[in-house]
Amino acid sequence: MAQGYSAAYASWQADPETFWAEAAKDIDWDRPWDKVFDPDRGVYGHWFAGAMCNTCHNCLDRHVAAGRGDQPAIIYDSPMTGQVQTFTYAELTDQVAVLAGVLAEKGIGKGDRVIVYMPMIPQAAMAMLACARLGAVHSVVFGGFAASELATRIDDAQPKAILTASCGLEPGRTVAYKPLLDEAIELSVHKPQTCLVFQRPELEASLVDGRDHDWTAMTDAAAAAGKRAECVSVAATDPLYVLYTSGTTGIPKGVVRDNGGHMVALKWTMPNIYDTEAGDVYWAASDVGWVVGHSYIVYAPLLNGSTTILFEGKPVGTPDAGTFWRVIRDHGVKVLFTAPTAFRAIKKEDPDAEHLGRYDIGCLKALFLAGERADPDTIQWAEEKLKVPVIDHWWQTETGWAIAANPMGLELMPVKHGSPAVPMPGYDVQILDEAHNPVGAGTMGSICIKLPLPPGCLPTLWNNDARFRQSYLEEFPGYYMTADAGYCDEDGYLYIMARTDDIINVAGHRLSTGGMEEVLAAHPDVAECAVIGIADKLKGQVPCGFAVLKSGVTRETAEIEKEIVSLVREKIGPVAAFKLVLTVPRLPKTRSGKILRGTMRAIADGDDYKMPATIDDPVILDEITGALKSRGLAAGG
Repeated sequence: MAQGYSAAYASWQADPETFWAEAAKDIDWDRPWDKVFDPDRGVYGHWFAGAMCNTCHNCLDRHVAAGRGDQPAIIYDSPMTGQVQTFTYAELTDQVAVLAGVLAEKGIGKGDRVIVYMPMIPQAAMAMLACARLGAVHSVVFGGFAASELATRIDDAQPKAILTASCGLEPGRTVAYKPLLDEAIELSVHKPQTCLVFQRPELEASLVDGRDHDWTAMTDAAAAAGKRAECVSVAATDPLYVLYTSGTTGIPKGVVRDNGGHMVALKWTMPNIYDTEAGDVYWAASDVGWVVGHSYIVYAPLLNGSTTILFEGKPVGTPDAGTFWRVIRDHGVKVLFTAPTAFRAIKKEDPDAEHLGRYDIGCLKALFLAGERADPDTIQWAEEKLKVPVIDHWWQTETGWAIAANPMGLELMPVKHGSPAVPMPGYDVQILDEAHNPVGAGTMGSICIKLPLPPGCLPTLWNNDARFRQSYLEEFPGYYMTADAGYCDEDGYLYIMARTDDIINVAGHRLSTGGMEEVLAAHPDVAECAVIGIADKLKGQVPCGFAVLKSGVTRETAEIEKEIVSLVREKIGPVAAFKLVLTVPRLPKTRSGKILRGTMRAIADGDDYKMPATIDDPVILDEITGALKSRGLAAGG
């Protein structure tokens, strides 16, 4: 592979098929491909058409065969239970083969769907890998997800089996999963044949006769009887998993990930983007329910022969704002990947990073952020405290890996705060105006990717090619529409300013809420913030800011709000018509930390809205409603 970003990107541009064929040499294939890329298959083409492979083999068995069996594969660290467990590659391979054997005995085979409804425990990763071993298609749904939302996913995926645990653990409470699962199955038209339940000591679940089975009893019996499933060869173009995008209404969108292209892309990212080699310890502090958890807790680190951390806890409160530093020190983490909101939470609780002084984290070489826009203030705070490169990068559930990044393994490029840096090989990113024409440097527009998408990206939506075309391909023919708005600077660095529906129109001026949020975040008393556009009879929309203050701030909130308004007028100008800031104790977020701006906007405008399925704490919406009503806004305000 060419060294240096420019050389690698130019190499891909000159000959994409040779570039990805070269990358594919890092994967074991049961049968080579007929074509690296076949443009006549699928909606926009398929990668590695004709090839046969198995993802579980590439994650586990081949490392054992290569002599890495004694190396840690997964380290499970749970401040919720006080447990730390390590599974070597040999141990993990054995446990996954046994679990796959149990599933095979229950009739699960190639192409069958299996829903995984589990907390952040090692068995969640084992469940995913066991499905991959059999060629079954897994669909991970957050443990604790509402029964109605789980039911819609059961009806869409039509699983033969559901793998679950008796409960999940949140700070201060135990969440019983089994009643939610039972209700979901009651609500769904499709009925799974089998449920495997991992009983946790914190709360045991009752089992339904004939359908439910005790996970541990079944796997113990299979292990004692020597029942282990071998890897099943599947087409590179066969689906590995379906992941439903969050916050959907009606029929959920099931993002499909194939086997072959997914392995090639993720394996390529580990050394080239994250500078992580086999044997290095890599920690994605996310959840297996999100795409980050699929790609960078489970698949990419194991494909790479690295050690991955599976963490059951929170950045603050389990027990304090120093828990990240403790995990890094205890396990020798080289690269941490998390959401900006995690660092905003840490910064809010411990603005001077006093906890950091208790831990030697010299092993850490880089922090990567993604999942939501990383405001410059948070990046600068992390740089100053951690003394390592802090790298924002940008990708989506649909792409499965980074569209734009600062590729540390190829070349650490200059960091520009507010930018996730440059497009990665495979992505021809263009900024287009409403007439579908490319715009110049510094001009904001819709961020689109010229087709075909690279390996690892979604080939379609589950059983819904028409919706895939309509959602992503129709508005800009020949392109994939990211639904993000932003611009490129003169050096080719991307700036993601907002979702396209977060561009607000103030008296004919198209303004980015992301640009305003940068200004709010720069105020010394602000820990985190959000800006939404709310309906206004005169101007069409006007911006409204929400600010959460840092711990220990005792000044009058009215004074701080006045300073924020002045800052926005100074930095963006009177055109922003920015006059309203509300100080709130917290912001409504999904469980991955994305701020629910659309729901906040619906509340402010008095519109009907559906409770977001992935909301972390629904009570926060009442707090937002109260704050808006106090200023004469929101329904009934």
